[in-house]
Amino acid sequence: MPMSARTTLLAAATIPLAVAAAAPASAAETTDVIFAFTVDGSTVTNTITNNSGTIIGCGTSLAPAPDRVLPPVRDVLSAGQSLYETGEVQPGTTTQSVMDVPDGSYVALASCSRTDTDPAMWISDYPGIEDYLAQWPGTEFTVQQASTVVTVAVAGEDPAPPAAGDAPDVDDLGTIFGS
Repeated sequence: MPMSARTTLLAAATIPLAVAAAAPASAAETTDVIFAFTVDGSTVTNTITNNSGTIIGCGTSLAPAPDRVLPPVRDVLSAGQSLYETGEVQPGTTTQSVMDVPDGSYVALASCSRTDTDPAMWISDYPGIEDYLAQWPGTEFTVQQASTVVTVAVAGEDPAPPAAGDAPDVDDLGTIFGS
């Protein structure tokens, strides 16, 4: 794995870690965190449902998705994201909004973590992310709401839906990575 990709993933993971508050630990479950992405004008919103019973640190970010196609995870992580929102998320439902997003197609990503005595991270499911999550020292979960491509369109125009065949078949990871 290239050092820049490893460094980018670890940096992305530390943003939520830096804002996570210590709390009594309970066993982490895959369903403790749920993401739901929506677009309204030039704002991309992630509705985060936190069922973990503790405050967690979360980040929602956007990375370019040329031609509305989900780019390889390596490309997304190595480029970093400049469009994001981070903060503490209390138990219950919270939204994070990335505002003033320029027109274009983006992959919406989210991650949440806690650093108490039972460290855990929840991250948007993304083809190939498991290789990067193996470096996390705690328990990691991919959230059922996968990273998704969103389109922000010129005001007054409806965003075009992704063309048929633009979404990679996640059952065949070889097609995603060109092998």
